[in-house]
Amino acid sequence: MTDKKTVGSVTYQNAGKDYFEKRGLKRHARVWSLWALGVGAVISGHFSGWNFGIGAGGWGGLFVAAIIIAIMYVGLIFSLAEMSPALPHTGGAYSFARSAMGPWGGFITGLAESIEYIMTPAVIVFFISTYLTGIFETGAMYQPLWWIGCYIIFVALNYWGVSVSFKISVVVTLMALAVLVIFWISAIPHADFTRWALNIGVGPDGALIELPEGGGEFLPKGWYGVLAALPFAVWLFLAIEELPLAAEESVDPKRDMPKGLTFGLLTLIFSAVMIMFLNSSIGGLGDGQMHGAFSMATSAEPLLDGFRVIYGADIAKLLALFAVIGLIASFHTIIFAFGRQIYSLSRAGYYPAVMSITHGVRKTPHIALFTGAAIGLAVIMAVWFSLGAEKGGAVIGATLLNMAVFGAMISYAFQGVSFILLRRNMPNIERPYRSPLGIPGAAATVIIALVTLYFQLQDPVYLKGVYAALAWYVLGILYFAAVGRHKLVLSPEEEFALTAGQHGHPEKEGYGTTKL
Repeated sequence: MTDKKTVGSVTYQNAGKDYFEKRGLKRHARVWSLWALGVGAVISGHFSGWNFGIGAGGWGGLFVAAIIIAIMYVGLIFSLAEMSPALPHTGGAYSFARSAMGPWGGFITGLAESIEYIMTPAVIVFFISTYLTGIFETGAMYQPLWWIGCYIIFVALNYWGVSVSFKISVVVTLMALAVLVIFWISAIPHADFTRWALNIGVGPDGALIELPEGGGEFLPKGWYGVLAALPFAVWLFLAIEELPLAAEESVDPKRDMPKGLTFGLLTLIFSAVMIMFLNSSIGGLGDGQMHGAFSMATSAEPLLDGFRVIYGADIAKLLALFAVIGLIASFHTIIFAFGRQIYSLSRAGYYPAVMSITHGVRKTPHIALFTGAAIGLAVIMAVWFSLGAEKGGAVIGATLLNMAVFGAMISYAFQGVSFILLRRNMPNIERPYRSPLGIPGAAATVIIALVTLYFQLQDPVYLKGVYAALAWYVLGILYFAAVGRHKLVLSPEEEFALTAGQHGHPEKEGYGTTKL
């Protein structure tokens, strides 16, 4: 690479044709592949995780929080549906923020997404191993072997080719949804909403208490409980925003990306309502255990508990296999996401360039896939072996997952701001799709994301994850300040950012240079 050019605080290098030939991708995905990618990334959150919000605000508090979070995601998804066809690059959130806020804004947004996409599958694989340990009765000390095996299998599937990766996404997503549908149909005859979903009260000390006959208040902890439940409601939708990362592997991103995003969100909203209502409305004093929402608030496996109440514990292992399907769907699709996210930042020079090299025949970003998997696996291994199985498992299940949510909220806020700035500063770029919610929808996304972030900081459990995420940020920013900003490459995202604004505002000397 030659012909260096300093623009503001960063230095660009013009890469030769050979540079991009080594970093090519193949187009394959259409609407339903994109739909499966988005839904599959989220679906494990419908199997577990969302239910902890009941402990923060009661069933009603979580339900209202889920409505607020759904509004945030509607605003986000419509904003992405406009930005992604207008900027159809693999960079996704980084690309949008780069065009709107310059290289530093792009890097900070990309770094936030890296936290989300690398940490989330690391935690999911821990949950997968927990289920598999119980099913096959292997000792707890062998859990790291399950992690290694899962990473090898699903990184290999993503490495094998984009066609295989998307086909697997469709299959596992449909299987996970089928498990949920079976549960919904099975739960309807057993559902008693007033008795079981509203069996939570508040004791004199402010702690939740079980109401044996149900009939409790809809908002036992009031509106503060609604706000406190916001971070947990995020699990019902977290990671659907990864779809724009598949833009350069989509056959027609300008047509298919908005449809994939919209259909995916509608699917998740419907599933979220069904699982929140039905999973909390069965109690069974038979006693297959799990006594409604009160027990649900602390369950690590709410869907499996629900199946046990309906069908009995005798088939627990089979039911556990059903639960694993949902985890596998998210694990596989988010591995795809971190591969493309690391690839795009590396191709543009923000991360070391070697990470963006793609396989010569398969055209998959194998170095990025290996890198993301190695970091995630190294983190959970370090936690597990330094703290021991019991404490290590608790940290992996809470702190690392909270790092992912923290990174997501920062990313959402920056993407909402990016939408607003792109509307203002680049009004003339081609927009094949326009958000029906416009700037107000993006503003709602920013506000709700920041409020959710604030309430994460009020929970001591979340604080550990926040501190860890801040450490990640500090290290990343120090690297970019010292090294990365001097090695940027004129990738498609950077070319767009440096020219599109100038085309939209000819009176300016160049949006890309003046915004650096």
